[in-house]
Amino acid sequence: MTPNPILKVLSTFQKFGVRALLIGGQACIIYGAAEFSRDSDFVILHNLANISRLKKALRFLKARNIYFPPLTRQFLEKGHACHFRCYEESVKGLRVDVIAKLRNCPSFEELWERKKTFKLPGNKRVEIIGLEDLVQSKKTQRDKDWLMLDRLITNDILITKSPTTQKIRWWLSQCRDAGQLIELAARYKKLAVEVAVERPLVKAALKKDNRTLQQLIQKEETIEREKDKKYWQPLRKELELLRHKKGSVH
Repeated sequence: MTPNPILKVLSTFQKFGVRALLIGGQACIIYGAAEFSRDSDFVILHNLANISRLKKALRFLKARNIYFPPLTRQFLEKGHACHFRCYEESVKGLRVDVIAKLRNCPSFEELWERKKTFKLPGNKRVEIIGLEDLVQSKKTQRDKDWLMLDRLITNDILITKSPTTQKIRWWLSQCRDAGQLIELAARYKKLAVEVAVERPLVKAALKKDNRTLQQLIQKEETIEREKDKKYWQPLRKELELLRHKKGSVH
């Protein structure tokens, strides 16, 4: 994770008592799936008290609202992301994005229950979205998110020495590398048969049918990309109207 600027944002949020979880590229770095990210993204609790604390933290960071929409509970409730650029000297130029709802993911309260806390040097800590929820949040229409999703799962398989039954089930339900999924199905055949009920393409992995499996994995991704497009379509339309209204005023 980028040392100084991101840590400054995290410590500022903690100083003002903002309930937020790190997501996006910086979260991927911590989980070992990315090497670099310029921005810091957060999912936040969107009640009035927490939004008030967030605004105080952003003022401390001399953050300015960029793009649309403004930071209000109304827009966060609808699922919009709010974007800021920091101008305080130690974080100058850093972009901070906040959102209250993630498509494919449960409420903030549930995300908070499943969060991971990582200790950092200097007695600091970072509250981060859980791995499974992070993977779900990456099922978007963007190519780079699917790349990160693949890396997150592959890395987790590589570093987990003694996986629980729950963990293995998750791998079988989410793994998108055909070769790796075939290996998992062969190693954990009984669990693979059970998971295939919810994710039928695992049947192709059990049959070691690599070609069919690759096609089914791609189809699964295409469906998720389309769902994401439909989810954001009305939100983007609303942003277009906001831009138009602002333009009309000037």
